[in-house]
This record gives sequence, structure tokens and C-alpha cells, in this order.
Amino acid sequence: MRYLRVGPPGAERPVLYADGALLDLSGVTRDIDGEFLAAGGFRGDPADLPPAGVDGSRIGPPIARPGVVLCVGQNYAAHAAESGAEPPKEPIIFYKAPNTVIGPEDDILLPPDSVRTDWEVELGVVIGRTARYLSSPEEALEHVAGYVISNDVSERDYQLDRSGGQWSKGKSCETFNPLGPWLVTADELAFPLRLRSWVDGSPRQDSSTADMIFDVGFLVWHLSQFTVLEPGDLINTGTPQGVALSGRFPYLRAGDVVEMEIDGLGRQRCVVKG
Repeated sequence: MRYLRVGPPGAERPVLYADGALLDLSGVTRDIDGEFLAAGGFRGDPADLPPAGVDGSRIGPPIARPGVVLCVGQNYAAHAAESGAEPPKEPIIFYKAPNTVIGPEDDILLPPDSVRTDWEVELGVVIGRTARYLSSPEEALEHVAGYVISNDVSERDYQLDRSGGQWSKGKSCETFNPLGPWLVTADELAFPLRLRSWVDGSPRQDSSTADMIFDVGFLVWHLSQFTVLEPGDLINTGTPQGVALSGRFPYLRAGDVVEMEIDGLGRQRCVVKG
């Protein structure tokens, strides 16, 4: 299944993509939210759904605002190396404010006086079933509703120099999590997935989920030992090498265009505004 949400912020409509057509889910569910995902998503016949009529509509994030956004740090071996860190022996976890989530074509707003705002293409995991104290990574995968492109935008000065040891301060500014366009169920994807990012058309990141230190099943299992994951929650699973923090590229400035793509999950394009 492929899900989309279209419309103004806070008033998005749920859409299903099936058989080459965009179909309106409004008669089935009020939103692509935890309740809908916990029930297994759309289970009917797409032929019974009317056309969505989305021409010219804004594309919103493919899920309603999650209850929590959990993020994994330094989860790609090459990115850990470019950050000057040893690969972690256990997942590094931090929180990102859920109100950072925006659509895949919405503007990224630089915080006042920011000079070190960075991009991070990531595979986002959306939870579909309540997960607590799961027994194995294999069981954990049964609790995943689907996958999304996520940009874990980061202000490195806030994150590293002014953080007090907690990364969330540099991760939670307004608009710091473009998401989507699609929420795609696992049966439509073939892992490993290629992840890429560009700034103003110049390549930045180009890697694969094969470089992940901790894979999706392990992360969901591990997190369930420490917190209850609920339907609709979002997990950002880490970024590969090629970010500005590496010192190889300049940080984002007003007017930059940030684009991201992951196999099977589509492409997003955001303009940076001051």
C-alpha cells in the first residue's frame, strides 16, 4: 500500500495510491493516523473508492502528527567515522519534537542567527502496532506499518556546543522534519534501500541501508525495551555520510534547495528560508 495526505496544514485528506490512481480515503478514515494504522490500514477494494482529485494540492506529511519522534544517532558506519566517533555499541537515542514534522515540499525555516543548519536523509519507520518489551527483532518487524523519507534537519551549534549533552535542542526547531511524500508498506520495498540527498542540485549523500549498524528490526525491538511505541509513532533511523558536519560541504543558507530520495519512497524537495 501507498498512502498520501494532501491539503493545507492541519486539514490534510487521506489518499491511497492503487492501480495507478490516487483514491480518496476520506470515507474510510479521517486520517492516516494511529487508529487507522492499528486497524491494519485500508482493507477494502480500491475499486470502491472515488478519485482523490488532488491536482495542485499541497502534499502534507504522509502520517498525522506522531505521538513521538524517536531518532537514532550515528547509525551508519561511515557517518560515525566522518563525525569523528567510534561506531556505537548500543543505539544512541534522542527525541525530536513531533511538531517539527512538515510536508515533503514545505519550506525549511532557519532559526534566528543559525549558521550551522544541516540536512540528514533518513529512512523513517512508522509504527503500526503497540510495541512493548518485544521478544526479538523478527517480532518487531510485525509492528511496523511502513516506511517514509525523513529529513532530520539539525542545527549543529544547538546540538553539539549548546546542548548540555542532549542532542534534542539542535533537532527540534520549527520545520526540522520534512516527511514523505509516501508512507509505503514493507511488501512494496526490497531492502537494502539506496538513500541520496542533494543541495542546489549537487550530490551530498549516496549510501544504502546496508551500511546501517543497527537494522530496523533491531531498533524497534531495542526501543521497545525502554519505552512503549504506539501506532503512528515515527522512528528516524539515522543518516549516512555526506552531511555538512563532515566539513566537506557548507551548511544550509536561505535560498538553498534540499532534495532527498530513497528507493521506493519517492522524492522530496524543500526550499530553505531565513
